[in-house]
Amino acid sequence: MNIRKNIILRVYLAFFLLAIVAIGIIGRVFQLQNIQGEKWRKLSDSLSTKLVNVAAIRGNIYSSDGSLLATSLPEYELRFDLMAEKVTDEIFNSKVDSLAYCLSALFKDKSAADYERKMIAARNHKERYYLLKRNVTYLELKEIRTFPIFRLGKNKGGLLFIQKNKRIQPFKSLAPRLIGYKIDGVQPVGLEGAFDKELGGEPGKRLMQRISGGVWMPLNEEDEIAAKNGVDIISTLDVNYQDVAQKALNQQLIKHDAHHGCVVLMEVATGEIKAIANLTRIEKGIYKETYNYAVGEATEPGSTFKLASYLAALEDGVFDTSTVENTTGGVVVFGTHKIKDSHEGGYGMIPMRKAFELSSNVAISKQINNGYINSPSKFINRLKAFGIGEDLPIEIAGSPKTRIIDPNTDAWNNLTLPTLSMGYAILMTPLKTLTLYNAVANNGIMVSPKFVRELRSGGQLVKAYEPIIIRKKIASDASIGKMRKLMEGVVKQGTAKNLSTTIYSIAGKTGTAVIAGGAGGYANKRYLASFCGYFPADFPKYSMIVVITDPSMSGYYGNVVAGPIFKEIADKVYATSLTMHNDNAVAVAIAPTYPDAKSGDKTKTVLAYQKMGIKAPANFEAAYVSIDKNENGVSLSPKAMIAGLVPNVVGMGLQDALYLIENEGMIAIVNGNGKITNQSITAGAKVNKGSRIVLDLR
Repeated sequence: MNIRKNIILRVYLAFFLLAIVAIGIIGRVFQLQNIQGEKWRKLSDSLSTKLVNVAAIRGNIYSSDGSLLATSLPEYELRFDLMAEKVTDEIFNSKVDSLAYCLSALFKDKSAADYERKMIAARNHKERYYLLKRNVTYLELKEIRTFPIFRLGKNKGGLLFIQKNKRIQPFKSLAPRLIGYKIDGVQPVGLEGAFDKELGGEPGKRLMQRISGGVWMPLNEEDEIAAKNGVDIISTLDVNYQDVAQKALNQQLIKHDAHHGCVVLMEVATGEIKAIANLTRIEKGIYKETYNYAVGEATEPGSTFKLASYLAALEDGVFDTSTVENTTGGVVVFGTHKIKDSHEGGYGMIPMRKAFELSSNVAISKQINNGYINSPSKFINRLKAFGIGEDLPIEIAGSPKTRIIDPNTDAWNNLTLPTLSMGYAILMTPLKTLTLYNAVANNGIMVSPKFVRELRSGGQLVKAYEPIIIRKKIASDASIGKMRKLMEGVVKQGTAKNLSTTIYSIAGKTGTAVIAGGAGGYANKRYLASFCGYFPADFPKYSMIVVITDPSMSGYYGNVVAGPIFKEIADKVYATSLTMHNDNAVAVAIAPTYPDAKSGDKTKTVLAYQKMGIKAPANFEAAYVSIDKNENGVSLSPKAMIAGLVPNVVGMGLQDALYLIENEGMIAIVNGNGKITNQSITAGAKVNKGSRIVLDLR
C-alpha cells in the first residue's frame, strides 16, 4: 500500500510541475504578444530586407532623320519618412508649415493647411513611408529637394522618391502601330515588342526594408546595383514621308467612305520602309490607326497578282508579250463559273502586252489555264520560286503565312488555276505583294522589307542591320525587263493612265478584287482596290503599295481609289528627293525656294544647311536661332532665352521646345505634329512654376 501511495504522489507532483511550466509559457506568450509585441514586431520588420528589381531607362526610338518617335520621361512617386534621423520634434514643428506652403504652391492641388494637417497626422502615427504625391517630374523633384526639412540632406530630411518611367510618343498619331507598345499583361506590339529586350536594358537592384504595416521602403537613395539602360533604335521611317502618307490615305478613305486602308513606301535597293500607314474607320469621317493591315492582313490581292502570273508564264515559255489572245466577248466559262472582263464586250483579239495594260481577266485566265492545265504544280512551284509563300524575315511579329492551294489536295479544282492567275484562290499580305514588285524594280533581286537601321547606345553603334537578300534573282533579266515595260505601259496607256506625269515616270499595276464574305461568298459585292508599283520607272528608287478595303462612295476601281494616293505620295517624295532629279530638274525645283527647317539649336541648324550646300551665316553668340527664308537664301537670327521668362518656341521642333519649357519648370501639353505654330502662354511672360502651356504643332 505504501508503494501505491508513493507512485500516486509522484504522478501528482509531476503533473503539478508540468502545470506550472505550461502556465509560465502561456504567460510569456501573452507578454510577447500583447505587452512587448510592438517592440518585437518593429525589430522583426527592421531585420526584414530584400533586393528588388529596378527598371532601367528604356531606350528611345528614332526615325532615320533623327526625329524622336518614342522616349521615356522619368516620373517620381514622392514619399516622406517622418521618423527620419534629422526630423526631430523641434525641426518638424517649426518647419512643417513652411514645407506645406511650398508643396501647395508647387502642385496647386490642395491648400497649405491641408498638407500641414495630413503631415502632422502622419507623424503622430509614426509613418515612415507617407505618400505625398505621385507623377512628379524631374524638375519638380529638383525644386522639392530645396524645400524646408527636405534640404537637410540625403535620407536625413526624410525625402524618399521612387522613379518610374513614362513612355510617350511625341508625334502621337505618327505610325503608332509600327512603333507599338510594351504593357505588362498585354501582347507586345510593333518595334516596342519586337525589341523589348534591347530597349529594356538590364534592371538594377535596390535594397528594400519592410516597415510597420507590411510596407517596403528603400534603405538607400542610390541602387545597390545600377541598372543598365536600354539601347536606342534608329528606325528606317522618314517622318516627312510618313506624314504625307498618312494624310493622303486619310483624305482618300474619307472621300470613298472606305472601311480601312494601308500604304507602304519602301526603298528599292535596301528594303527600308520609309512610311507605313494603316487607318480604320472609327465613325463616319474619322479614321485612326488600330491595326497593322499592311503586315497582318492576308487577302486575295486581285489583279496586282497578275505580275506573278505573267512573270511565271514568261519564265516557262507559256506565252510572250506579243502572243495574241481572243477575249471572247469579255467572258470565258470554266465549268459552271464565268470569268468576265470589266470592259463590256471584251477587247477582241489582243496581244498579252495589251491584256496586261488593260487588266483583262479573260486573257490571263485562258492563257494560264491552257498552259498549265496538265501540270498545275509547275505553275505553283514557279510562284514559290519567286519567294511567294515564304515568311518574310521582318523584325515585327504578326504576319500570317501566304496561303497557296496545293494541286495535290482536295481544295484544288478545275477553277483554281484560272482564278489564281488573276489574284484569287491565294491569300497574301500587302507587304508580301510589295516585296515581289520591289524585286522586279530591283532587277530581280528580292530584298526583305526592314524597319530598323541601327541599334545605338550613348550615340555609339551597337549593331547595324544590313539588307537581307531573300532571292539573288527571282527571274531572268529578259523576263524582268519585259515586266517592267508592261508596268510602264499600264500607267502610260493602260488602266492607270490617270497617274501618268511628264515630270517623272511611274510603273505599276492596278487591282480591283471582290472580297469574299463567308457563307455568302462574293455575292455581297464588297471590293478591295489597290495599286502597287515603283518610281521613277527608268531608275527605280522607291516602291509602294496602296490597298483600300470596302470603298462605298465615288467608285471602287484601283486606279480611282488607290491610284491617287500613290501619285500624291510619289509626287511629294519626288519633289523633295534631289537624287531622283536630273540637273535641269534640280535647278528648276530649288531655284526659287530653299528647304524648310525648324528654329532651334544654332549648331545643328548651321550644320544641316552646310550639308545641303546652303549658306546660312550665323556670326553671333546664341544657343538658339530663328530662320528666315527668302529668294536670296537663308538668314539666321538669335533667339533670346532668358531664365525666368517663358521662352519663344514658335517655329521650333518638339525636342528643343520640350527641353526649354521643362527647364523652366513648366508642363507642356502637345497637340499635332511637325513644328510649333502656337503657344498658349505669351513668350516673355514671367514663368509660373508648374503651369501648363499648350503647344500646337502643324
